[in-house]
Amino acid sequence: MFIGICGSICAGKHTIARYLVDHHGFTQLHLDLRPNHGTEHTTGGATPADSSSSSLSSSGTSSKHPYHFSSPDDLLDFVTKHWRERWVTTDIPSESVLDQYARRPFFLLLSVDAPITVRWQRYQARQKQRQALLPNSTAPPDGSPPAAAPTLDSFETFAALSDAHLYDPVTGVNPLVSRAAVRLLNTSSSLAHLYATLGKLDLLNPDRLRPSWDSYFMALASLAAQRSNCMKRRVGCVVVRDKRVISTGYNGTPRGLRNCGEGGCGRCNAAQGSGHGLSTCLCIHAEENALLEAGRERLRDGAVLYCDTCPCLTCSIKIVQVGIGEVVYSQGYSMDQEAAAVFREAGVRLRQFVPPANGLIHLEKPDLYT
Repeated sequence: MFIGICGSICAGKHTIARYLVDHHGFTQLHLDLRPNHGTEHTTGGATPADSSSSSLSSSGTSSKHPYHFSSPDDLLDFVTKHWRERWVTTDIPSESVLDQYARRPFFLLLSVDAPITVRWQRYQARQKQRQALLPNSTAPPDGSPPAAAPTLDSFETFAALSDAHLYDPVTGVNPLVSRAAVRLLNTSSSLAHLYATLGKLDLLNPDRLRPSWDSYFMALASLAAQRSNCMKRRVGCVVVRDKRVISTGYNGTPRGLRNCGEGGCGRCNAAQGSGHGLSTCLCIHAEENALLEAGRERLRDGAVLYCDTCPCLTCSIKIVQVGIGEVVYSQGYSMDQEAAAVFREAGVRLRQFVPPANGLIHLEKPDLYT
């Protein structure tokens, strides 16, 4: 597994990398793209790496620092040969480099951000720590007084630096952040709290790299739902057998009728509550469309129906009748208990699929892990 981490200044990129190193056996990799300039090794102390050509081996790594690389190609070649191990980097200098990494099936991109006021406080704390160390580290060898510590930057200066880091048209990292599969909002005030919340996210779940069959078919159901024209609720459905798609469906008015979104169904356009006025509804449900598309002859034993919303009672009866063996759903519905009772009596397995959390994750959200 190879995890890349990007994000804004003082959001916690290196801290999260260190968490992966300390708690999950990752090794941090570094890019040394500027000849004759050192790079700080953030996981094991400040160790400058000589990235000049004279110190680089034929594999592109530094002879003194084997996990430092002179180019993204060298780094990626190394990881590809050792992909079963765990690697992490915070060095993703551009979208073109991200494109290289993202082509590999073992790569996962994380981003981390925090409100600018929180990041400013962290920046001040970091500067104070550096100031405290500066007199000892800069004392001239001749015994003369050390140079004065630099004054802290103003908030406006930090904000400008942050904006340039994120939004510069050439070097800004915002395009990288927008492509992250997992985007963490880190407002944690302590390292212990951050590590505890990260531990509950299941970042190493293999579904994040390659979707499980459940994730794959549910994603297809969600994609089908985007075609829905029903004014009440978008629903998508996929019927599979032996891990092959038999049919898909989404809800909306029947063929030849005006689309629901264009006023075709009076009940949906009147915004009646769930379960009310069903006898006047003209919309065919996603499950019904998928079953009609498949046909009874293709729905032999072992067929599984994936739906992004738990089927209603009416659809449940039809699902039982055609011989579906299992129903998998992601979101609940107002008739879940009634549908579950029908499936239970008919011997149809019903289960809810909950994928690992993706997208924007606020690490302070109280109900995140309930």
